[in-house]
Amino acid sequence: MNQTDTRKETLEFNKLQKRLRRNVGNAIIDYSMIEENDVVMACISGGKDSFAMLDILLNLQKAAPIKFDVVAVNLDQKQPGFPEHILPQYFESLNIPYYIVDKDTYSVVKEKVPEGKTTCGLCSRLRRGTLYSFAEKIGATKIALGHHLDDIVETLFLNMFHGSRMKAMPPKLRSDDGRNVVIRPLTYCREKDLIKYAEHKEFPIIPCNLCGSQENLQRQAIKAMLIDWDKKTPGRVENIFKSIQNVSPSQLADKSIFDFINLPLDREGDREEYEFNEAVVSSTNIDESMFIDVTNI
Repeated sequence: MNQTDTRKETLEFNKLQKRLRRNVGNAIIDYSMIEENDVVMACISGGKDSFAMLDILLNLQKAAPIKFDVVAVNLDQKQPGFPEHILPQYFESLNIPYYIVDKDTYSVVKEKVPEGKTTCGLCSRLRRGTLYSFAEKIGATKIALGHHLDDIVETLFLNMFHGSRMKAMPPKLRSDDGRNVVIRPLTYCREKDLIKYAEHKEFPIIPCNLCGSQENLQRQAIKAMLIDWDKKTPGRVENIFKSIQNVSPSQLADKSIFDFINLPLDREGDREEYEFNEAVVSSTNIDESMFIDVTNI
């Protein structure tokens, strides 16, 4: 690679890094994800997204106008062949506080889920319970997960297509029992940017053998659909995400979030002008004298 190419690559990476940091910073501000004196438990799976999240959080921590701590936590689910030395070495190289938490969820999932069926649901629930309890144990006030914009949109369609629910992943979530708050700092970040970032930073990626070995997962089909849309209509995925930030309950059909039963007419006072001229009746067989002329009342 010649000097010109090297400069161009460096320039492109700097732009990418600024964009990702800006997106994370905006998400944190928009949803008040991190507050003064928070202890953020950054959950690191060994995948590109959680590595990027940790890297960006540590950089923002240095420049943020508020003080907060970051603790890296990896849940070792005892998957066969999992390289247990990689994450401790990486965390030590960063000189940051970390925990490796052992919980054999792998055996539970393999025992409970029939061969060929999707393991993600049960695996996620077991992992969530373990992380919630550990966050309390170490006094963490926020649990940071590495889900990005594409994950959120994929989840929206996954729930629509297979669960008949309009539901995604919120940027910030309080657990049902109110004892934990989950944040997703990568909410505004695109996966394609995170892939490039991880390649440049050379994170020690650890593949998930439990999920990655299953083919034709529903999520993978949706991911392929969104990638195709992104190629044919750039910006569509971002627009879908923006739509879940701009919800009009009265234009949907959920009776629990909008009262469709009690919608009384209210014609008191002057009417605002509609965006068209009054219609002119050219023919009718109705005796208009039967109607009340409201303009004279």
